[in-house]
Amino acid sequence: MDLFAGVAALHLTLPGLRGTVRAIRILLRAAMRDLSSLLKSISLVALAAGLLALFSPAARAASPMELNFGLFGPRYEGRIAPCESALGTITAQFREKEGNFWNSPLQITAYGQVRETAFRPWQSDNIPRRYCSAEAMLSDGKPRTVHYSIIEDGGFAGFGQGVEWCVVGLDRNWAYNPACRAARP
Repeated sequence: MDLFAGVAALHLTLPGLRGTVRAIRILLRAAMRDLSSLLKSISLVALAAGLLALFSPAARAASPMELNFGLFGPRYEGRIAPCESALGTITAQFREKEGNFWNSPLQITAYGQVRETAFRPWQSDNIPRRYCSAEAMLSDGKPRTVHYSIIEDGGFAGFGQGVEWCVVGLDRNWAYNPACRAARP
């Protein structure tokens, strides 16, 4: 008899609750009440949005003043600096990227065989770009190819010329993979 009394003391539910089935029923009822209140609030929001759409004024065409005031299209001139002008920017950004993000002491020490690979390779309405390639000597003694583009109005907030570049074999975040192909025309 002592064995049965000890086993009864280990039961986790009180005798009045009739096991876990009743507790599950109580939880389901509470969840259904929450679901019904959620559905009511969603239907009220949908009703408000429908009324707003129903009573809002119809869209109308722009007046001549609206058409001519501040709506200027892009005026690309195609004046992009030569390939050599971006090398200083690439060197500084490469040093910052390797040092801050990859904890690497690698730096670009010299460039050679700088050449233009394409200028505005797509339609003339696109943003003008000059695509270039160069051989870079790194501080570890290995020469690597750098593919880059100089973009008109591609600088910060569209001011000045921007530079996008990729060093073959050191595209650690795979932004231009495979083998910097996305950095070329």
